[in-house]
Amino acid sequence: MPSFKKQRLNSHAPSLRSAAHKVKRSKSSAPAKATSKPIPRKEPTPESEPSEHEDEFEGFDEEAEDEQEDATPNDTAAGEVGKKTFADLGVREELCEACANLKFTHPTPIQEQSIPVALEGRDVIGLAETGSGKTAAFVLPILQSLMEKPQSLFGLVLAPTRELAYQISQQVEALGSIINVKCATLVGGMDMVPQAIALSKSPHIVVATPGRLLDHLENTKGFSLKHLKYLVMDEADRLLDLDFGPILDKILKVLPREGRHTYLFSATMSSKVESLQRASLHSPIRVSISSNNHQLVATLMQRFIFLPHKHKDLYLIHLLNDAIGHPTIIFTRTVNETQRIAILLRTLGFGAIPLHGQLSQSSRLGALSKFKSKSRDILVATDVAARGLDIPSVDLVINLDLPADSKTYVHRVGRTARAGKSGKAISFVTQYDVELWLRVENALGMKVPEENIPKDEAMVLLDRVSEAQRVAVKEMKEIHDQRGRGKGGFKGGKKGKRGRDEMDREEG
Repeated sequence: MPSFKKQRLNSHAPSLRSAAHKVKRSKSSAPAKATSKPIPRKEPTPESEPSEHEDEFEGFDEEAEDEQEDATPNDTAAGEVGKKTFADLGVREELCEACANLKFTHPTPIQEQSIPVALEGRDVIGLAETGSGKTAAFVLPILQSLMEKPQSLFGLVLAPTRELAYQISQQVEALGSIINVKCATLVGGMDMVPQAIALSKSPHIVVATPGRLLDHLENTKGFSLKHLKYLVMDEADRLLDLDFGPILDKILKVLPREGRHTYLFSATMSSKVESLQRASLHSPIRVSISSNNHQLVATLMQRFIFLPHKHKDLYLIHLLNDAIGHPTIIFTRTVNETQRIAILLRTLGFGAIPLHGQLSQSSRLGALSKFKSKSRDILVATDVAARGLDIPSVDLVINLDLPADSKTYVHRVGRTARAGKSGKAISFVTQYDVELWLRVENALGMKVPEENIPKDEAMVLLDRVSEAQRVAVKEMKEIHDQRGRGKGGFKGGKKGKRGRDEMDREEG
């Protein structure tokens, strides 16, 4: 990544280090709170131009390759000598070819340990973080078994959020492209009729969020999973965090217990996950890949800016002027701030687009598609974009608002410097954020260098930014007025328990 403009030291700016002693350190570093059909072999075909409708899902085309690359960011060509191949794990030639087409050269640790066990027919519990390559770890054994005994509705993958479900579907289709595997995706926030039509075509694999799957089991005529052979619960800890427990219980009751293989993947082994394990797995083999939750790649440059809260917009515009042409993600804490910053930037001529949990599902997919296609070079987002999504080619991450905890900070800054590329992350620290920032540094085990921006350089932009702020406030008022009348605006405003159709919509 081209280096950004160097800033000279500012003798006027307050120092975070000098301010630190004024803040009482917390004693704890924790933050507040179907007919069987043979599968014909299909030779790979050149990629065709996406249709107008396919463009909506363009944001997930490269997820498979990114997940595999992210899992081994420190690998070098020299270090690959002597590594196992997928063929060494017992994967069939056709699937090895699919892996090669996706540039999966060597298995990741979770794949190396779990695939041979899964191919032996054992149930598997995989403990690994997002980005470890675990999707291929459960998809490859399912596809290999499907090749040996083809049938429709062969496998089911449950995921906690819509975006993750689409991401898994992309990888299933990519790995199964050579053997013509059909996959159906069932998520909330989308019309059920096209999903029911997809189910009527007897797909081999179904990827679903629990609430929408139960809707189809109860309401879609002719849809049954009584002959299911494989069940995968991906990110089980998050499935249970989102209170899908009662829905999972109902789903498990209608699935066959005999002759069914079950894979459970989770980042942590909580008591809820252990209870889910006992209810659904038979004599499982546990595969655990130890990882440091706060480990960051060496190619990531981290900086912070200590500044007055009232000047955050000024310093943000100053930074973006220096980073024009570099894909940038700006993280904010609230939906309202995400929308306001997006309007502010557009008013000043920046190509910015918002992404948050109160947008409709089609709007969220469209925002990701525009950012990935580089028709917009700035994505303003809540933590919806921090977890689970692989967005390649991000040069700069700006934490306009600090996250509530250090783990979320790691997820945010991990959106850049992916797959061995370099990247930069800059965090804004105001007089109200000192204690929170010290906790982040403590969790990282390092002192992040300060990025000093001369105040006089930033203040040059005061008049333009002030005018854009007035425009943004006016537009935000109109949006809220529309929401109050029930017209337009982004979705939201609901409090309390979410309905089944909304449970797979990640908040933020």
